[in-house]
Amino acid sequence: MNESMKKIKFVVNPISGTQSKELVLSLLDEKIDKAKYTWEVVYTERAGHAVEIAAKAVEEKTDIVVAIGGDGTINEIARALVHTDTALGIIPCGSGNGLARHLHIPMEPKKALEVLNEGCMDIIDYGKINGTAFFCTCGVGFDAFVSLKFAHAGKRGLLTYLEKTLQESLKYQPETYELETEDGISKYKAFLIACGNASQYGNNAYIA
Repeated sequence: MNESMKKIKFVVNPISGTQSKELVLSLLDEKIDKAKYTWEVVYTERAGHAVEIAAKAVEEKTDIVVAIGGDGTINEIARALVHTDTALGIIPCGSGNGLARHLHIPMEPKKALEVLNEGCMDIIDYGKINGTAFFCTCGVGFDAFVSLKFAHAGKRGLLTYLEKTLQESLKYQPETYELETEDGISKYKAFLIACGNASQYGNNAYIA
């Protein structure tokens, strides 16, 4: 193997989104630049597994770990890559794909793989809440409540998300929150409080 070739680990979340991951995987041999990259594919088996896979990839000095999934998969992988020499790549296959849309990564797998071939890298910010890093959006209140319901819905996709949002909005009761800033402590009764490292939740639902 040519020592100058970069190693990629593709991490597939088989249950994210509604799109077939097999279709994406079938494109790898056709689309990946074999003069630049060698690669392997690993499937996640449970929540949190992508963190372990990405951490091992860092130990093995893998150059790029690519998430084939949605924002949840990306968050897990990226947590293990913060402040390392291993880069994050994204082939969007989630229900909302908020971070990928924010970063202008194409939603079509063929085009996303072409972006990967170009090898352009950039540095992005991340946020932390309760010691846990996040990369797209993070919130408390209604949006977090809907995300929890969506996670346990059994079905993925935009329609399920909209259904849960409409169902829960009719009965959700706003709570009171204390916010501490450099100017002091303030109390708010809020439907939700959201922090955006990206401009949207996903599906082009912009919040920032």
